Amino acid sequence: MKILIVEDDPDMSLLLSKIFERDGYEVATASDASGALAATREHSPDLVLLDVVLGADDGRALLLELRQIADVPVVFLTGRGLEMDRIAGLRMGADDYIVKPFSNGELSARIEAVLRRSRTSAVDVLLPTSGVSYGNLRIDMLTREVELGGELVELTTKEFNLLAFLVASPRQVFSRQQLLQQVWSSSSEWQNEATVTEHIRRLRRKIEIDPNNPRWITTVRGFGYRFEPSGGSPSATTAGDSHTPPLEYQG
Repeated sequence: MKILIVEDDPDMSLLLSKIFERDGYEVATASDASGALAATREHSPDLVLLDVVLGADDGRALLLELRQIADVPVVFLTGRGLEMDRIAGLRMGADDYIVKPFSNGELSARIEAVLRRSRTSAVDVLLPTSGVSYGNLRIDMLTREVELGGELVELTTKEFNLLAFLVASPRQVFSRQQLLQQVWSSSSEWQNEATVTEHIRRLRRKIEIDPNNPRWITTVRGFGYRFEPSGGSPSATTAGDSHTPPLEYQG
């Protein structure tokens, strides 16, 4: 799991890095808004820990920019403990609000809780825990792993959830609004549908031979997207068991 720390105080940034590295996380850091956006694009973190005050930059404004490029849990870190500040931050879309000073144990526990919530999705019940294959593409809900031609493909949590949701209903077309509702548990009223478009683009870059002419995730012009099984029949095998009968799909 990767955590991006956005903190302009070098001592605090170093302290937080040590805490999370001790807990087994991969850590990246940034000290300002531009660095945070670049690091998010480069590292695709599983969570961003964001200081509300970043020198000349405003962490709350940065949150809105982050939401345009990634659907990543964001936890505000601040010295402002007033209830109105916490409420404002949460209403803006922050997943949690941690007030300084804090204990290492509380910080670790709350970060774990946010990550746990972000991994929980309705798509987890759409596919069996066995591995489902279409041609050379294999997706396994038990391990949450995707293989293409026998090679492991590294996906973020939301990328995996999006792919799993589409694969669960092959050839069914979903609008961006429907995908926001089903995969993000969100709505275009408070989240831009461009979020879906961007995640589709990233997913295609990772699983398509030619992302500009996708084989698996196709666009239905004027409506949305669907998973195209390319005429092949799905097969399912429990990990380590090649004798499991084929899976029957509904929808």
